Amino acid sequence: MTEIDEKAGHSRVAPLEQPVGSEEGSKWVTGEIEKDARVWAMVCHLAGLAGLSPILPVIGGAVAPLVIWQLKGEEFPFVAEQGRRAVNFQLSMLLYSTVGAIVCFVSLVGIRLIPVIFCVAGLVDLIFVLIAAARANRGEHYRYPLTIRFFK
Repeated sequence: MTEIDEKAGHSRVAPLEQPVGSEEGSKWVTGEIEKDARVWAMVCHLAGLAGLSPILPVIGGAVAPLVIWQLKGEEFPFVAEQGRRAVNFQLSMLLYSTVGAIVCFVSLVGIRLIPVIFCVAGLVDLIFVLIAAARANRGEHYRYPLTIRFFK
C-alpha cells in the first residue's frame, strides 16, 4: 500500500458488516474480530462434536454449543452469531439423522442401513464443524449449508 493510501485513511483490511441477532434491532459486527471472540467462536463450533462422543451422545451436539453461546454471546457479538449458527446446524443434523433412521426402520428392507445413516451424518457433521471452526478462527462469518434456521 502506498503512503498516499495510508494518509487517505485506507486500510489493508476490508471492514466486515454482518447482522447479528434478529432482523428487528439487530446489531452489526464491523471491522476486525478480536482474538478472544474468534477463539470462543471456534470453541463453540468444535463443541458440536460432543454429540459424536459416547459421553454426550446425540443431543450433546446441540447442548454444548448452546451453553457456550449463552455464556459468551453477550460479551462477544461474533460468538452470538456463530453460536446461533452452530446450534441450528447441530439441531438440523439431529433432525436429519432421526428422520433417516425412521424411514429406514419403517421400510424393513432399509433397517440394515440405519448404521450407515448415522455414520454418514456423523461424517458430514465432522467435516462441516471443522470447516466452520477454522473459518471462525480466522474471523470469517461462516454459514453452514443444509441448515434449518430454528433460531434467527
